[in-house]
Amino acid sequence: MIVKTKTYCVLKSLFLTFVLALTACGEDHVPKPKAELRLDYPTANYVDANLNLPFAFEKNLLATKVESKALKSLTESYGINLEYPALKGTIFLTYKAINSDQNNFKAFLRDAQKFTLEHTKKADEIPAYPFENKQRKVYGMLSEVKGNVASPAQFYVTDSINHFLTGSLYFYAKPNYDSILPAANYLQKDIKHIMETITWK
Repeated sequence: MIVKTKTYCVLKSLFLTFVLALTACGEDHVPKPKAELRLDYPTANYVDANLNLPFAFEKNLLATKVESKALKSLTESYGINLEYPALKGTIFLTYKAINSDQNNFKAFLRDAQKFTLEHTKKADEIPAYPFENKQRKVYGMLSEVKGNVASPAQFYVTDSINHFLTGSLYFYAKPNYDSILPAANYLQKDIKHIMETITWK
């Protein structure tokens, strides 16, 4: 009995030593530093949109799919889509002629402001930035909609007499503010450039 017990203890010790040797081999494991997603977008290269519309503007070459079509409306109207496949987003523009009618101007302005206010239920914050270019007679507002919303940016510009243009940014994916923020920030710069380069015809 004593011999068996010693043999058992020796075998058990050898087995434990073997297991410890196996688990101890290899590299020391250290916690990995917190990683952040790095998204590099190309430097914006702007060119004339070159569309047959009552206004002109510059667009980013990254907007590779550009469509415009006449819309049914009481005044001359057009819908323009600037699609960014690489960013899975689109800037939608809608143009409406005011025709020197203040009732039209007030209605278009009310609709543009109402569209932005519809996002207040889901938005965390909606900072608005007035825009003015007296030389080109372009006046408007850019609204940044923060939070898990369908459209993180909207704007309108007008000369308040003949032309009214609204725009909104949408992404194909389900809205998640943290994940779309880098792309939204990039495309908001394009929206600002559109506003800054608009000339009425």
